[in-house]
Amino acid sequence: MSCAIREMTVSDTDAVAQARVQGWRHAYAGIVPQQVIDGLDTGRVSAGLRDSLPGKPVDRIHLVAEDAGEGVIGWAHFGPYRPIDGLDEPGGAADGGEEPGWGELYAIYVLPAFIGLGVGRALMAATLDGLAARGEERARLWVLRDNAPARRFYERAGFRPDGAENVLDMDGVPVTEVRYARTLAGTP
Repeated sequence: MSCAIREMTVSDTDAVAQARVQGWRHAYAGIVPQQVIDGLDTGRVSAGLRDSLPGKPVDRIHLVAEDAGEGVIGWAHFGPYRPIDGLDEPGGAADGGEEPGWGELYAIYVLPAFIGLGVGRALMAATLDGLAARGEERARLWVLRDNAPARRFYERAGFRPDGAENVLDMDGVPVTEVRYARTLAGTP
């Protein structure tokens, strides 16, 4: 499938919200509490995106995948790595700030009807290119431990678990995420 990858605009927020919410419902069913999934609201997600875009830090990029006939069918968000207090190793960003040399894929979602058609791969390639263009040498991401399809996707993109784990509280239920990392092209 052919799709165009471009930066997200404010006019894309409703479609991106649909991709995020449908992506969550598809990917996390049976992994996160059902009440969390049932509580997802595309209107709130869209409003949050709309409110954040005008003042967003210039180093945090939102990309969309667009199909000529379908419109926005996927979304990715990336920027500098955000260390998690208590998890990141000494010598990193001790104050919880950004860690030089590391970028992060914050999120990537594709409408379920388009999964397996290359949309996610196109968004991932654009993300990795964008991080490398910013001068990042390595990239990290967090993925829910029990999300086997996403973990396979990230591993095919060259990411590997680095041993770090974090437990999220999702409506009183602990859900574990694992961190993945990789070197970016053209760096040692």
